[in-house]
Amino acid sequence: MAAAHDYDDGAGHSQPADAYDPTFVPDSAKSFVVHLYRHIREKNVYEIHQMYEASFQTLSDRLFKDTPWPSVDAVAPFVDNDHVFCLLYREMWFRHLYARLSPSLKQRIDSWDNYCSLFQVVLHGVVNMQLPNQWLWDMVDEFVYQFQSFCQYRAKMKNKHVQEIELLQQYDQAWNVYGVLNFLQALVEKSMIIQILEQEKEGLEQFTATDGYDYNGGSNVLKVLGYFSMVGLLRVHCLLGDYQTGLKCLLPIDISQQGVYTSVIGSHITTIYHYGFANLMLRRYVEAIREFNKILSYIYKTKQYHQKSPQYEQILKKNEQMYALLAVSLSLCPQEKLVDETVNTQLREKYGEKMLRMQRYDDEAFTLFDELFSYACPKFITPSAPSYVEPFVNYNQDAYRLQLKLFLYEVKQQQLLSGVRTFLKVYSTISLGKLATYMEVDEPTLRTILMTYKHKTHAVDSEGKINSNADIDFYIDDDMIHVVESKPAKRYGDYFLRQIVKLEGVMNEMDRIKLD
Repeated sequence: MAAAHDYDDGAGHSQPADAYDPTFVPDSAKSFVVHLYRHIREKNVYEIHQMYEASFQTLSDRLFKDTPWPSVDAVAPFVDNDHVFCLLYREMWFRHLYARLSPSLKQRIDSWDNYCSLFQVVLHGVVNMQLPNQWLWDMVDEFVYQFQSFCQYRAKMKNKHVQEIELLQQYDQAWNVYGVLNFLQALVEKSMIIQILEQEKEGLEQFTATDGYDYNGGSNVLKVLGYFSMVGLLRVHCLLGDYQTGLKCLLPIDISQQGVYTSVIGSHITTIYHYGFANLMLRRYVEAIREFNKILSYIYKTKQYHQKSPQYEQILKKNEQMYALLAVSLSLCPQEKLVDETVNTQLREKYGEKMLRMQRYDDEAFTLFDELFSYACPKFITPSAPSYVEPFVNYNQDAYRLQLKLFLYEVKQQQLLSGVRTFLKVYSTISLGKLATYMEVDEPTLRTILMTYKHKTHAVDSEGKINSNADIDFYIDDDMIHVVESKPAKRYGDYFLRQIVKLEGVMNEMDRIKLD
């Protein structure tokens, strides 16, 4: 492969935005397109990956910092007017446009049309290619992102021009929620990925072992797109506020194991972020805490390897959001034993003081729950088309406000429970009358509060089983409350291993120092 710096057009300057000529193809861009086309035809995944990850970014920074890439019509002659390659090029072209500039409504619609054409070819054509997992993940990720972006854009009806409103009415099928869900579902079904993952459990398939690639000369495109579409479906359903269905879509992927979703850092983080958030909203706090802890620990150990990645900023942003969600989960369901020491240290630095205040359940605590939820939640969408009757209003915040309201209602319901939990932590047995006196309520009200505590600390998992989220449980026998506290197992091994590594580091430093 020619390295990224080999694609220089001599001048090395990007065109000013107002001088953009879609038909002008700098020599380096032409060379890039020709090489990429050749590597795709040769199924050279390694070279495609290098060009896609490194060269495309380098050229974008150097030549197309604030302009689009040359139009597909301008580059088509250099790639034998290959239909499928042109669709792939346009997919990258629109992604670059969304990342660097602000797309017009017509461009949003054109991007939708391009995805329709590309997915139709994958679903109904003969695609004889191997593409890097990173690119296939980015396709699904960008498809869902552009859908979300379109819904947000369309919901801001104030200050829309007459032409924009006419276009929206004319192209009412563009980024339609059913169209988006149907494409993702069709990719899952046509790829037979659910069956492939089932067969893999029986040792009849090698999908995960080969990271989804086909080493027998076949194509990985449909299978891997189908696989990542399950994550895409989870994300879309989370944006719509349907957490149960979202988690159902992800069931074929065993997230307790390494899988193809962990082979791309962006996919790994997106999967766990939405999985954890959906569990949080369904009151499955233990599951949310467990998965947030695992991914935050993983990011902590590996983020230095991704510093040059185009996704690095996104990794850091999601990392911060997941710490906020972990703080919320632990405030609603104290389960310190599920959190590693490194994650706990980071969490205390970022949110230690706020978490103490959140457990008081006063007005200030509600403000903090509101603040952290608003910062860390997905950008919820209203998928239905707007009313085209004046006066036009912005409704892009409606879905978010509804989810926030539901979340804070849940927090409010937990308010009394924190008082119960405080007393239960102190006693191993206590009479109902005594606890009622302490809590300044009558006995029937206390029984109701205790039943509520039982209800709120139990959640139904994906298999329909009822599990406890509580670190303190109890039962009542003849007006006596008997408290059962789960004792965390002390883990000394991790601590000693970390100290050994630190000691080795100190000894290595001392060895390097030369004494006079």
